[in-house]
Amino acid sequence: MILQLLIVLGALWVGSRYGSLALGAISGIGLALLVFGFGLKPGTPPTDVIYIIIAAVTCAGIMQASGGMDWLIQIAEKLLRKHPDRITFLAPLTTFFLTVLVGTGHVVYTLMPIICDIALKKGIRPERPCGVASIASQVGITCSPIAAAVVAFVSISNTNGFDITIPQVLMISIPACLCGLMAAAGASYKRGLDLDKDPVFQKKLQDPEQYQYIYGSSATTLDKVIPQSAKNAVFIFLGALAVIVFFAIFQEALPSYKTLRAVQDANALYINQDLAVTGDQLVKANVYLEGTTEWFQKKLPMNVVIQIVMISAAALMIIFCKAAPKKAVSGPVWQSGMVAVVAIYGIAWLADTYFANYLNEMKFMLAGVVAKYPWSIAFVFFLVSVLINSQGAVVVAMLPLAYSLGISGPVLLGVLPSVYGYFFIPNYPSDIATVNFDRSGTTVIGKYLLNHSFMMPGLICVSVSTIVAYLLSLIIY
Repeated sequence: MILQLLIVLGALWVGSRYGSLALGAISGIGLALLVFGFGLKPGTPPTDVIYIIIAAVTCAGIMQASGGMDWLIQIAEKLLRKHPDRITFLAPLTTFFLTVLVGTGHVVYTLMPIICDIALKKGIRPERPCGVASIASQVGITCSPIAAAVVAFVSISNTNGFDITIPQVLMISIPACLCGLMAAAGASYKRGLDLDKDPVFQKKLQDPEQYQYIYGSSATTLDKVIPQSAKNAVFIFLGALAVIVFFAIFQEALPSYKTLRAVQDANALYINQDLAVTGDQLVKANVYLEGTTEWFQKKLPMNVVIQIVMISAAALMIIFCKAAPKKAVSGPVWQSGMVAVVAIYGIAWLADTYFANYLNEMKFMLAGVVAKYPWSIAFVFFLVSVLINSQGAVVVAMLPLAYSLGISGPVLLGVLPSVYGYFFIPNYPSDIATVNFDRSGTTVIGKYLLNHSFMMPGLICVSVSTIVAYLLSLIIY
């Protein structure tokens, strides 16, 4: 069991070192070793979550291809430039809500150079807004109605008897994460030396080439002319989100369809497409025995609703908003989303294979701790996230285990913000890009790796967000 766990952790560690598609692909090596080498029964890939990610990322990618993302960035830039002295608080709010809208944190790449430029022109140390803004771009994932982490939490929770909807999750996660972000921004407000008192920065300015590099250019989107078709694409996207939230709140309005369900009797029981007859014998069956099933009306599941609405919205943008599908495929939103699909596919399948085969042992080892301190599962979520760089993958891989250990749904909802821990080791693309965008050189990855610009705001944000979410969940549920 320990050796196989080391294989799982090793696959995750190696995958995180290579990054991108390697996260999912190298998990396949770990899966092969467990299945072919140790004879473990393969787990189940999280196909429902993967389908939702594909639909949502396709829709967001088409919106980006139409120019709609440029309009959103332009609106955010206008807000930031109107209040440059509040950049440390406003920058994380803009990156946070952009992520909430589109379901991915990779939209930060366009906005981060603008944040840095505004801070420099105002004489504010760019590390202050840039560090917390990068954190905010990822924190927004647990607050987005179309993000994999939120959808997976709802789907898995409903399966395990915690009947909750997407809006109910957002009612906890959004205020909690906003509290965490503002706490991190407050701690960053006077972080480090002011630029005019920083000897390292002032020494750079004495070099004409460095001075020209730092102050010689300006990043902006305000000179872009946004066509009406791009704005229409944003309206379609927001309309799709509104439809999803509407059905999530008013589920009685969902369409229903006629289907069969099992009826238990003395001789037969239909379970998961297996027909159990007379004792322990299981017989695969393609037909139903008379009297074992009945017709009933079933509501359309929310995961299917999200897929239908997102794909339809993408089609409307292509037809009416001049969005080029080829441009969408080459855009950063679609590409990063597909990388997330592969990561979740490989990581969650590997984790499910391991934990499903050792569920009883896990219960024996952890049941005492989680029974006395159920909130301690937050540390497990955080540590796993440090390894696998995907909040959606953490939820898909670890939430079923948490429920099997007897942890209640409200507790797990309360610790949902803890699934973001991959800022701890600064190898995530948004953090690396932020370091490169900061022309002043104040946003850094330190000499000792962990003393980087994202550690302090990340720890404060996740800690405060988790505590607030936990208290809110206990109060409401």
